[in-house]
Amino acid sequence: MLDESLLDAPDDLARVDRRGLLRGAAEAGARVRTAARHANEAGLAELRPDGRPRTVLIAGPGTAATGVADLLGALAGACAPVIRLDPTGVAHAAGALRWSLPGWAGPVDLLLLATTDGTEPGLAVLAEQAYRRGCTVVAVAPERSPLSEAVAGAHGLLVPMAKAPYQEYDESAAAGPGALWALLTPLLLLLDRVGLITAAPDTLQLVADRLDRTAERCGPAIATYSNPAKTLASELADSLPLIWSEGTGAAPAGRRFAATLAELAGRPALAAVLPEALPAHGILLAGAFAAGADPDDFFRDRVEEPQALRARIVLLRDRPTGGLTAAPAARELALSHDTAISELEPEEGAELEQLAELLAVTDFATAYLALASGGHS
Repeated sequence: MLDESLLDAPDDLARVDRRGLLRGAAEAGARVRTAARHANEAGLAELRPDGRPRTVLIAGPGTAATGVADLLGALAGACAPVIRLDPTGVAHAAGALRWSLPGWAGPVDLLLLATTDGTEPGLAVLAEQAYRRGCTVVAVAPERSPLSEAVAGAHGLLVPMAKAPYQEYDESAAAGPGALWALLTPLLLLLDRVGLITAAPDTLQLVADRLDRTAERCGPAIATYSNPAKTLASELADSLPLIWSEGTGAAPAGRRFAATLAELAGRPALAAVLPEALPAHGILLAGAFAAGADPDDFFRDRVEEPQALRARIVLLRDRPTGGLTAAPAARELALSHDTAISELEPEEGAELEQLAELLAVTDFATAYLALASGGHS
C-alpha cells in the first residue's frame, strides 16, 4: 500500500530516505558537472583519435552499467555497435564476477569499463586481456581502486568516478541516478571525441541544467498535484506498470525505469517499445491484470485481502508531437480495455536534454514509490 500522506511530508521523506534516493536524484545535475570536470582533467578533451572504433564493448556490474550500455547503444545508433559484455559467476559479488572478450575483438575495438566499485578482479583480468589483444581501454571507476592499477598496466585511460557532492559514495544506491550519471558522463564525452555521438561539453552543460530544473519540479517540497514524479508514483500504486516507449532515448529510459522499479522499489514492471508493445502486452490488458478483471465471486468479502495488481500503461515519448507516432493507437488500445494511462513527454531541446528529463522524472518517481511503499530499509 502507498502512504500518500508521506509524499507531501518532506521532512518525513528525508527521514526515511536512508539510501539517499531523493538526494541522488536531486544531485544528478551536479554529478554531471563534476564528472565532466574529471573527464577533462583525465585528458579526454586532448584525445586525437585516429578514427572511429569498429565496435564499442562495455563491461561492468549492476543496473548502472547496464543502463550506461543501453543508453550509449541507443545514442550511437548505426555509427558503431555498442555491446555489453554480460558477466558470469556463481554470485553477484565483486570477487565472483568474470568477463570475457569476444573472440573477434582486437586493435580496432574500444573497451569501456564502468563500475561504482573498482574492486572486481574480473574487470582487471579483462583489461589485461584487452591489452594483449590490442584493444583500447577506458575506465570510469573510483579513484585509487584496484582497477585503476590494472588499467594503468594496460596502458589505458582511467577517469575517476564523480562522487556525490559533500559526501562519500554510498554503494547501497548503486542503481540510483547519481551512479548512472557519474559513469555515463565521461563516456558520453569520449564517444563524442571519437565521432560516434554528439555530446560536446556545452551540450552536457545543458543536460545538467535540465536535470536541475527537473529536480526543482519534482523535489520533495513540491506538492503532489503539481509534481509530475509524485503524481506518477501515486498512479502506479497497486498497479503493474506497462512501460511503453517511443523514440531513440525513450526506449532505454523505459527499460531503466522498469529495472529501477524492481531493484529499488520492489515493484514488477514490463518495458516494451512501440509499436511492438501493442501486441506484446495486449493480452495483459484483457487477462487477469485487466482493469475490470474479477475471476471470483463479486460479492465476497475482500476487506482482509490485498488489492490485486491492475495493468497501467506508462507512455514515455521523446518524439515531436507532430511526427509519425504510434501513441494514438496505444491510447485507443488502453481505452478499449478501460486501462489507465500515464504519459511523460519532455520539453523541447537537444536529444540528450530530453533523455535527461525522462530519466530524472522516472528516477524521482521510483524514489517516491519506494519510500511511500515502505521500501526504505
